[in-house]
Amino acid sequence: MWEIFKDAIFEVIQFFYNFCHDWGLAIIIVTIIFRILVAPLMHKQAKSNFQMQRIQPKIQEIQQKYANDQVRQSQELQKVYAEAKFNPLAGCLPMLLQMPIFIALFQVLREMGDRIGEGSYSFYNIVPNLVQTPSGAVSEGFLTFLPYLILMVIFAGATFLPMFLQQMKTGSGSQRTQMIVMSVVMSLFMLWISWGSPAGVLLFWGVSSLIGIGQNQFTMYRCRKAAALEDEQKELEVKPVEVNVTRKVKKKRPTKKR
Repeated sequence: MWEIFKDAIFEVIQFFYNFCHDWGLAIIIVTIIFRILVAPLMHKQAKSNFQMQRIQPKIQEIQQKYANDQVRQSQELQKVYAEAKFNPLAGCLPMLLQMPIFIALFQVLREMGDRIGEGSYSFYNIVPNLVQTPSGAVSEGFLTFLPYLILMVIFAGATFLPMFLQQMKTGSGSQRTQMIVMSVVMSLFMLWISWGSPAGVLLFWGVSSLIGIGQNQFTMYRCRKAAALEDEQKELEVKPVEVNVTRKVKKKRPTKKR
């Protein structure tokens, strides 16, 4: 089953290569199509993250109120999540969706020599060899290694940036610091993974992550705009109607002449 999936990935990339005659561009086209297909799921996840930002004050209040009662705290948090339609596991969705393609593409690029034979697997001469890994390119000189280094930075940075942007808008000071430290550790781990990954895999993941960041920011912008409009309507509903009542000046009654 896995070999069939790998073959399908290769055939899709080769299909687009036959049109554009560049392996790097073919990988980018496949990445864009992938992001379009999963766009509805990404939109749902971004909305869920926005809801998390909005309910963060309630969460902190519950955590402080029931600090010594973990069972009650969990029950109250579940109620808040249900009311906001927030799924705490939704943040793992992009990673889970990309991992099978990441692993399959990793193996396909490693097997390119066996599949096609010796040839040029460059990205418009920007990246000399998409099958090559940064660890293998570093011995060929700095200028040759530079494109691979840039791909590594994008690969790790695109992992760090969404987590960093999320934590800048949610959580208390201590929680924010912990999550930022975790994001940095995760980025260093991704750098370690990228060191032995083919450049084509880094290209796929970097482009996919950058598109995902753009999609997420666009959805968050729309959510903020809709939330501001909703809050404004609520204020108008709650605010009492002020009526200006102008009393007429009483006319003096005429006095009778005696």
